[in-house]
Amino acid sequence: MAAATSTVPRSTPPVSSRGRTCSTVRPKASCGADVLVAGLSIPCRHAFVRRSGPPPGDAGSPEPRGFAVDAPAFLSRAGDGATIAYRRTEGRGPAASPTVVFLPGFRSDMEGGKALALEAWCRSEGRGFLRFDYTGHGLSSGAFEDGTIGQWAADAVFAIEALTAGPLVLVGSSMGGWIMMLAARALAERNGPDRVAPQWVAPQWVAGLVGVAPAPDFTEDLIMANASPALRRDLERDGVHYEPSDYSDEPTPITRRLIEDGRERLVLGAPFPFAGPVRIIQGMADPDVPWRHALRVADAFAGADVEILLVKSGDHRLSEPDDLARLVRMTGEVCRLVAKES
Repeated sequence: MAAATSTVPRSTPPVSSRGRTCSTVRPKASCGADVLVAGLSIPCRHAFVRRSGPPPGDAGSPEPRGFAVDAPAFLSRAGDGATIAYRRTEGRGPAASPTVVFLPGFRSDMEGGKALALEAWCRSEGRGFLRFDYTGHGLSSGAFEDGTIGQWAADAVFAIEALTAGPLVLVGSSMGGWIMMLAARALAERNGPDRVAPQWVAPQWVAGLVGVAPAPDFTEDLIMANASPALRRDLERDGVHYEPSDYSDEPTPITRRLIEDGRERLVLGAPFPFAGPVRIIQGMADPDVPWRHALRVADAFAGADVEILLVKSGDHRLSEPDDLARLVRMTGEVCRLVAKES
C-alpha cells in the first residue's frame, strides 16, 4: 500500500476518543428490519441502541437514541477497576459445547453484524456464545487511545476465564484475529504445557479458531511498514497521530504506545503453536488487510488443519448476507470438528 491512510484495519461503527460509539455512520435503508442469513433472522445492527444505561464509572456519557434492548451485563476487574460490557448466551443440550467467543476488530464493538449473526446461530443450535467490548470500545470503560494490543488481549482472557467453560472456538474479526491468537496462547500457557485437548482438565481451552480478515501484527506490517512521514513525525514528537477516517468525522488516534506494545506481541515471525482446526475468510477486495496477509497468517500456524476461503469481491467488513452465511457455515464446521475430537 502506498499511503498510510489505507493501512489501518477499519471497522464500523467508530468509537470516539472517550471510547463511546459515534453516531456518524448512516444506517442503510434496510435497517430496522431483520435480515435472513442461513435461514436465521438476524436483527440489523442499527436497530439497536448501544446502552440502556451508562456502565459503572462513566455516568456522564450521553445516551444514544434508538430502540430499547436488554441492557448488557458488566464484568468488573479488581486490579484496575475496569468494566467489560458483555452479552452471553448459555448453551443447552447436546450442541452446547464448544462455546463460541466473538472478538471484535480495531475500534469496533460487540454489536456488529458478524457478532449478531453468530449469536443467532448459536441460539438456534443451543450453543454457548459470548461477545464483549474491549476496554475503550463500545460500552466498556476506558478511553480508546489509552488501549494497546496487550491490554485488549488481557481483556479477552479475563472475559473468557470469567464467563466460559470447556472447549472454545474463538472467532476474531480483523484485529480480533490477532487477539484470538494471543488469547489462545495465553490460555494454553496458563493451563500448562503438558495438557493437550481433549485430555485437558482446565476450566476452558481454545480448541478451534476462525479468522475474518484477520490482522495479526497489523501495527507493524500494515501501519508502520506503510507509514507516512507525517505519521512517523507525529508519533515521535507527540506520541499520537490522528488518522482521517472514512467512517467518522473523528479521526482514528494511533499512539506510539499502541505501536510499541504491538511490536512486543508479534505472532507471524515464527511458527504459532496451535494444532486445532483453523479457518480463515478473507476478501480479495479488502482495502485494509491485503489478502496475501491471510496467507501469511495461515502459514504461521503449526497445525496442519488450516484452510482459507478467499472471497473475490469481499471487502474488509465481510458483513453482507452471503458473507455472514459463510461465517456461520465455517464456524459450524469448526465446532463440529472440535465436538468430534472432544
